[in-house]
Amino acid sequence: MPVDELDTRILRLLLEQPRTSVREYARILGVARGTLQARLDRLERDGVITGTAPALSPAALGHPVLAFVHIEVTQGHLDEVGDALAAVPEIVEAFSITGGGDLLARVVARDNAHLEDVVQELISMPGVVRTRTEVALRERVSHRMLPLVESIGRSARG
Repeated sequence: MPVDELDTRILRLLLEQPRTSVREYARILGVARGTLQARLDRLERDGVITGTAPALSPAALGHPVLAFVHIEVTQGHLDEVGDALAAVPEIVEAFSITGGGDLLARVVARDNAHLEDVVQELISMPGVVRTRTEVALRERVSHRMLPLVESIGRSARG
């Protein structure tokens, strides 16, 4: 079921005020607490809301270097390499991709030497043919969902 205008208002509040109580959200939105809770439950069940964990800063945790590592994998070994990537704590995300490589990993590191150590660990994994690393210099657009939610809300209003 697509999200409607109330859903988008709820999602906007969750993004803008993540530490507010359900009771307070209901008051702000002018809906019954039960209505709000039912909507939240449906949004979670439908996979729209995927978690409630806090956003953490790798840089504040001592890992200010961000790199994207393209990984080329021997045919037939994608799942094995994907599973092995999950064991590397510095890999914060990994995706199967099209184009240059088979996997794309978002990697954080303490410094460039640490990044090199992580890349060497990846290269030594069975099934990895080669890697190509791109270091991020500066974040230009932070991870965000609010503009998308607002766009969907405008579409829902029709």
